[in-house]
Amino acid sequence: MKIKSKEQIIEHFFSGNKPNQLIGVENEKFLFKKKSNERAEYSDLLKVFNIFIQKFNWQPIKEDENIIGLKKNGKMITLEPGNQIELSGSQLSNIHEVCSESYEFQEKLNLASEDIGLKTLSVGYDPFSNIDKIPDNPKKRYKVMTKEMPKNGSLSLEMMYQTAGTQINIDYKSEEDFKKKFKVASYLTPLSTALFANSAIKENKFSGYLSYRSKIWQSTSRAGLPEIFLDEMSFEKYADFVLDYPLLFFKKNNEYLFPEGKTYLDLIKQDEADKQNLELHLSTIFTEVRLKSYIEIRSLDACEWDCHCAGPAFFIGLLYGNLDESYEIINKWQKKSVLEAYFNSPSKGFNTEIEGKNILYWSDIFTKISKEGLKNRNKLNSKNNNETIYLKNIDTMIIKKSTKAEDSVKNLKK
Repeated sequence: MKIKSKEQIIEHFFSGNKPNQLIGVENEKFLFKKKSNERAEYSDLLKVFNIFIQKFNWQPIKEDENIIGLKKNGKMITLEPGNQIELSGSQLSNIHEVCSESYEFQEKLNLASEDIGLKTLSVGYDPFSNIDKIPDNPKKRYKVMTKEMPKNGSLSLEMMYQTAGTQINIDYKSEEDFKKKFKVASYLTPLSTALFANSAIKENKFSGYLSYRSKIWQSTSRAGLPEIFLDEMSFEKYADFVLDYPLLFFKKNNEYLFPEGKTYLDLIKQDEADKQNLELHLSTIFTEVRLKSYIEIRSLDACEWDCHCAGPAFFIGLLYGNLDESYEIINKWQKKSVLEAYFNSPSKGFNTEIEGKNILYWSDIFTKISKEGLKNRNKLNSKNNNETIYLKNIDTMIIKKSTKAEDSVKNLKK
């Protein structure tokens, strides 16, 4: 379908309005060779994929003749530029299902990895490897990105090859519902960065940051937290943002082309804009929060099983269970205070201040609001537990006044 006007982009966003609020979570992780701690190569990932195909009935996703991912029942396994592996989960109705899906995937990934001498690690930044030693893969878009991304962001290649995160995909019921959720998610980016920091180690040394992954994203092309996101965003405002945003590439005849200096509006004027390239363009805007036909929250470091479900539970409690109370608090914050906190949070963590209070204080406040929201949702598992059980990891961090990142730095010094 051809895209000929801004109104069609706005309509794309309206098409995301859903009466039922589902949850999608994307988790990235690293694979290393057990004996050497070297990163897994593409040939290793092909062996993992073949086990998933043969033993677990996943279907291959191919680009030309190369397998670049797998799919099954609404789920996808994909490769990041440095062969980080990502599970893009199904659209699910509660955190119990999200957590179960992730656990099942990890169990199968462990079995496949064990067979070929690999191990997995879920942290926000590769703690062992020098970037010059990271293997790549034949995925076409990554070749363009490797060439173009460093031109406008000094740490873009580290983002591509050495980071791993957790992404939470959120539905909205209407444009008004979208406005509130997008604003809360944007304003809580510094809190999310500090609370879920898990990337302090670089090449076996303390990087100077608790979330080095977040520092990297702040120095990555096409990323960050645009000030406009801290205003009242609407579908039309976001469409304007999209139209004026430079293209990273667009796809034509199954090839990725780099249209230097062009925006999506230029594509429309040249009659080359279509639904496929709109979705591609939306997916190459790498901001901390972004809109497709749903909201993506992208400010969390990857983490191991003890905290794996905490981030999605935290945000679902706020945005699905207790949105109005969350919105009422952040709506009193000044943009300047949030932006300063955003840039400080990767290094200062819980000591970062927003409106004169540190993020440890705000984490406690918003965790309590999230708990109430999850209680309101009343989604129970087979043991009759509601979704608040997944916030225990956050409670522990608040009591200890120490995040996963700070724990890893302490362990490094032992």
